[in-house]
Amino acid sequence: MSKLIQPFIGETITIELSGKKIVKGVLLEVGSDIVVLYNGEDFLYVPSVHIQYFCKSDKEDSVSIPSDAPSLNSEDEISFRKTLNAARGRFAEIYTTGNQPLHGYITSVMNNYFVFYSPVYKTMLIAIQHVKWLIPYTDQQTPYALDQQKLPVNPAPFTLGRTYEVQIEKLVGELVIFNIGDTFHHIGKINRFEDNIIELVTAREEKYYLNMHHIKTMHLP
Repeated sequence: MSKLIQPFIGETITIELSGKKIVKGVLLEVGSDIVVLYNGEDFLYVPSVHIQYFCKSDKEDSVSIPSDAPSLNSEDEISFRKTLNAARGRFAEIYTTGNQPLHGYITSVMNNYFVFYSPVYKTMLIAIQHVKWLIPYTDQQTPYALDQQKLPVNPAPFTLGRTYEVQIEKLVGELVIFNIGDTFHHIGKINRFEDNIIELVTAREEKYYLNMHHIKTMHLP
């Protein structure tokens, strides 16, 4: 995709992401597995894997790139993993699905997931493959306009596994919330984990069997 989208750098394009999410902005940069857009307000770091299609926008609005733009780039070719590592400790918006983007900061990047501290949900584990975009805050912004002292650097309250699979295994027996609790059978105790299937026991002691490949986020209550 990079060769085909590269000529559009500097142009306003429209992208449809997985989940029928539409984003539009000036294409600034193209990496091995990521594109960077500026929509007039935010810089969006978008993993290429979630791009359903892109096209040149019919109407191009004049957009000025601010001089204090938050930069996560280096001289090397950018990639999504490099972007995640560069974003550690910086306030950012992470979007996976639905209508609830997450706000906070990345604390650790593991093999196929990263640890994200949210003032609302506290320590979260987010699968890299499900991230649709990352928007870094400017230096002056904080989530929910909170004071910096209310946003301390909090290490994960448990030992981290190197992969999402290992981490789920470590949480067997724990009460967890998957996918921000978007449905009742995403909240419960992990009873077993085998062959990428999670056996979850809900509050009413009903058992549901979840495919871990569809688990976007998880956190402890």
